[in-house]
Amino acid sequence: METLANLAEGFIGLFQEGGGVFMSLVTGIVPLLVVLMTAVNALIAMIGSDRIDKVGEWAGRSGLLFYPIRYVVLPFLAVFFLTNPMAYTMGRFLPERLKPAFYDAAVSFVHPPLGLFPHINPGEIFVWAGIAAGITELGLGLGALAIRYFVVGLIVIFIRGIVTEWISGVMFGRRAKATQGG
Repeated sequence: METLANLAEGFIGLFQEGGGVFMSLVTGIVPLLVVLMTAVNALIAMIGSDRIDKVGEWAGRSGLLFYPIRYVVLPFLAVFFLTNPMAYTMGRFLPERLKPAFYDAAVSFVHPPLGLFPHINPGEIFVWAGIAAGITELGLGLGALAIRYFVVGLIVIFIRGIVTEWISGVMFGRRAKATQGG
């Protein structure tokens, strides 16, 4: 009988703990996210969505100069202003051959900036919060980690964009060759 009572207490305790975590989110991160999302939407309205869209068209130009624009600047702007998952729509302004690489870069960047810009991907803030809790428990600061995570994210998306553009070029070339009967 005592075992059954302990199981029942443990079962309800699990939900009480979950409720406590939920309340900490409601009073902590949720208001921050609402304010950040409101500020970003206001900024977009002030700049003008048509101007933001023109950046995408410009980034699709040919040449080595446009690699960092296409796979660092454009994904960062898309993720920052449009957030996840709307950031991927910025790729619509790129030529078809560049869309897979842009998507790869953008999708790879929705987590690294969370320590600095939590509005970017509120659905994954819990991952950052878990990492942050561990780092804080060790007595370390979060600022340096957030900046390093952000910088490494930029480097990774640049490399991924270039590699995926190359792979896509090979695949598009094979498709063209196959449709020509060769």
